[in-house]
Amino acid sequence: MVLKPAREHATNNAQTYFVTSDTWQRRALFRTETWARLFFKILLYYRGESYLLHEFVLMPDHFHLLITPMGALERSVQLIKGGFSHQVKKELGSNAEIWRRGFADHRIRDFEDYDKHLHYIHLNPVKKHLCAIPAEYQYSSAYPGWKLDPIPQGLKPEATEGVACGTDESVPFQSKDNNGDMTTTATSRHRK
Repeated sequence: MVLKPAREHATNNAQTYFVTSDTWQRRALFRTETWARLFFKILLYYRGESYLLHEFVLMPDHFHLLITPMGALERSVQLIKGGFSHQVKKELGSNAEIWRRGFADHRIRDFEDYDKHLHYIHLNPVKKHLCAIPAEYQYSSAYPGWKLDPIPQGLKPEATEGVACGTDESVPFQSKDNNGDMTTTATSRHRK
């Protein structure tokens, strides 16, 4: 029997993680724009409150994130996956099983590790023949217009301090209505 090492808790310790989770039975749920937009609504809703979002890609049957949790990593992923499942039921009326149980994570050790995972995220849709170059895939942080949280200070190499990575303006899909519920809104894309 192989024992999995205990996960170190990410409570306010500024650790950044590469996180992956698959859909139930690898179903391509996110080929449907309604489902993809709803995923981003949830991902952005908890951003800044429960985690910092550095990079992401939403593939048809899984997602990859580079995040820095503001509390426990498990809680951040629970908010994303559980929040999405709840909204699918509420907004789309579906009781379907959505997520494979659990998630995979890797603690980012240094800038080289961060950079390796950033490139993995950006190239994932290219490798799966969903686009020719990363900037063409709208469900990725490589697509122009997404606002990202900066690389954590401890992971920046000295030579690139102050140099922006990723895109620098947001295209949020959500806002809260008067009842505190999340609603989808359209915004224009622009860059500085």
